[in-house]
Amino acid sequence: MRIMKKNLKILFLAVFVAAASCSFTTKDFNDPEKDKLLIDLITYVLEKGHYSPAEMDDTFSENVYEDFLSGLDPLKRYFLASDVAEFSKYKTQIDDQIKSKDLTFFNLVYERFMQRQAEVEKMYVTVMEQPFDYSEAESINVDYDKLEYASSVEELKMRWRKQLKLSTIGTYYDLLEEQKSKLETEEEYEAKTEEALEAKARETSLTSLNEYFDLTDDLERKDYFAVFLKTIVEEFDPHTNYYDPPDRDRFDQYMSGKLEGIGARLQKKNDYINVMEVISGGPAWRGEHIEVGDQILKVKQVDEEKPVSVVGMRIDDAVKLIKGPKGTKVTLTVKRVDGTIEEETITRDVVELEETYAKSAVIEKDDRTYGFINLPQFYFDMENYQKRNAANDVKEEIIRLKKEGMEGLVLDLRGNGGGSLTAAVDIAGLFIKEGPVVQVASSGNKKEILEDNDDSILWDGPLVILVNEISASASEILAAAMQDYKRAVIIGSEQTYGKGTVQRMIDLNQWLRKNDLGDMGALKVTIQKFYRVNGGSTQLEGVKSDVVMPDRYSYIDVGERDYDNPLPYDKISPADYDIWDGYIDFEETIEKSKERMSKSDQLALIDENARYIKARRDEMDVSLNFEEYSAEIEKRKKETKKFEAIEEYDNKLSYRSLPNEIALMTQDTTLREKRKRWHKNLSQDIYVEEAVNVLEDLKLNNIKKAKMANIKN
Repeated sequence: MRIMKKNLKILFLAVFVAAASCSFTTKDFNDPEKDKLLIDLITYVLEKGHYSPAEMDDTFSENVYEDFLSGLDPLKRYFLASDVAEFSKYKTQIDDQIKSKDLTFFNLVYERFMQRQAEVEKMYVTVMEQPFDYSEAESINVDYDKLEYASSVEELKMRWRKQLKLSTIGTYYDLLEEQKSKLETEEEYEAKTEEALEAKARETSLTSLNEYFDLTDDLERKDYFAVFLKTIVEEFDPHTNYYDPPDRDRFDQYMSGKLEGIGARLQKKNDYINVMEVISGGPAWRGEHIEVGDQILKVKQVDEEKPVSVVGMRIDDAVKLIKGPKGTKVTLTVKRVDGTIEEETITRDVVELEETYAKSAVIEKDDRTYGFINLPQFYFDMENYQKRNAANDVKEEIIRLKKEGMEGLVLDLRGNGGGSLTAAVDIAGLFIKEGPVVQVASSGNKKEILEDNDDSILWDGPLVILVNEISASASEILAAAMQDYKRAVIIGSEQTYGKGTVQRMIDLNQWLRKNDLGDMGALKVTIQKFYRVNGGSTQLEGVKSDVVMPDRYSYIDVGERDYDNPLPYDKISPADYDIWDGYIDFEETIEKSKERMSKSDQLALIDENARYIKARRDEMDVSLNFEEYSAEIEKRKKETKKFEAIEEYDNKLSYRSLPNEIALMTQDTTLREKRKRWHKNLSQDIYVEEAVNVLEDLKLNNIKKAKMANIKN
């Protein structure tokens, strides 16, 4: 975009002049002088290039202070209250230290953390030497945010004892259940005593801890300094991030379109490794091993006897354990969104992201034909947009669907996290004659309107767009534009994700005249904010669905508003646009849909399940008494049994692939299996059923009817 490029050119020149004068010559990343240069370079880029740079004052300092301590010690298992009291004198000084390149606060916290970590490594071994008494009436509260720091070493040791008991009781329960099953199915199986199983459970937990500390012992000062830098930049907004060299390399690998591992994207939150996305076509997807919302608790390699706990582990280290060469196996201990815990063995593979591209299906109901396009992301070639991109692929799918006699189109953006803004604008242009699609604001109140300048319309028939809480960024731009034009009915969650900002990845190495310092990493900076054509921002607010349908995430905060430091919602002046005139009963159709939804037993069950999941996640007290612990597991199994009916639903619609895919399937059995499973999932999807109902209800005015007749002919 012209405004963005102009601003960045000015920024690049200014930073180059500032950085070129630096004369540090060390190649050691652990050299404090290089750390100072990084701080200087990063803060300068943020102050000059960020859309709305945060004021680096005492409040900023306090936030960095709190978040850095929390990042290092989220479960409050290392620092003592006396340590924090010592750190606190710098609570309002960090901003001044950043400006003067003073590393006093970081050095103090880092050195103390190393000391406490060494002490804990000796402490937990002592704790694990003694059997746990599971008959005690004891519990642990896992709301660590509200937990105070331990006042003494003895209190810290007691805290570790409870935490270790919590991790061990689950293994103990599993071992007892496994033995019970073997006694019923294996005649020659020799039962072990409860004491022996308890000892084995402790041994498993101890091994996991030993392996965890082996990994953390390998971390260097530079790794912790990278955490400190990330803490600083994330105070500007959730999407501004510092990427140290390993992180930047992983980002580049993702953008290349190939991933090696299990085929899932993970994120660490509240000390747990969460599944954020399961990549279609990957090993985890093929075996239906995991789903979004699951938490990975332990990782076991095929050649190792004991699993490694990843609770509390850095995301980088957890990913290192989970990923691996093609053909090797890894076993994950997974906590489902309903609280049940299971093991899944996955064979790793090279994951091609072909399934993240647009795909379509023909839906047949009675004697009518509809089109369905699933768009997982707004992809594009970073080197050349004219190569394969989401807009061109969607255009091609629409052309193919029209040849099949499509009378209405469903565009599925559920789970679409965004991508190319240009692709979103181009796709919008397939459904409207011409006009503005999105407004983009840069710093300094500069505004640019991105428009569809092509007055041709590829599809002017009925249109429904499906969204959910994870539909973000470019997805929200497209859905918002179609909603503002009243071109499509938006069906899905109460609101979408709420990300209304644009980021640019900036290589920090490019501005050093003589870069003999080693790799400096990269900075992803929020440089713009986008707005709907009606003037409203999608930031925080997202897009409100015309027809709200509950799903399992309805009561869980998964959007932009769940993060710290999001940019605020605001409005600007609307663009000049004309409401779509193709429908004669737009509002009536929406009301009919709402009435149907209010009477749906399936949706009532989905809503009940969502409330159940929310209630379970809000439970912070976990019993460490075995009878109570096992009773709670059995209770959950019974409670969740009725929700199995959600997966057994049949929407009575018929699905088939397009002729071009059917031809490919004659030689590509993997594609055939993918589409078979996709069609099965669609047949269980009440949201698709309602989308088709809405397409049936939408009536075109006479002019559009005539055009539709010409299209078919």
